[in-house]
Amino acid sequence: MFLRLAQQHQEFVQDLVMNLQALTITLEQSGYSASCYTCGEQMQSASFMVNLAEKHLIRFLVSDYGITWLELWDDRELIKLEGAEAINQLQELANIVKYSHAIQLTN
Repeated sequence: MFLRLAQQHQEFVQDLVMNLQALTITLEQSGYSASCYTCGEQMQSASFMVNLAEKHLIRFLVSDYGITWLELWDDRELIKLEGAEAINQLQELANIVKYSHAIQLTN
């Protein structure tokens, strides 16, 4: 059972890293400064960052050790979320990007 759970966790992390890479590309195409760095070819961890506005930075970290959403304003921590809460916040960011990208396409 534990080996199966470990395998599922690794697959989850890899899937999350691939989605972060795709979100980075979409954000860059929408004019945001974004980056996603992975460690190794197996995509077991990633550091995702995006500047939403001047002095407004979001950093999302994923690894075998955990998942963290960190929102900064002027280098000060505004909010720090972990686990499912961090993923939910990432989904909200993706929804905003998706919505704004759809508006750009219709204009």
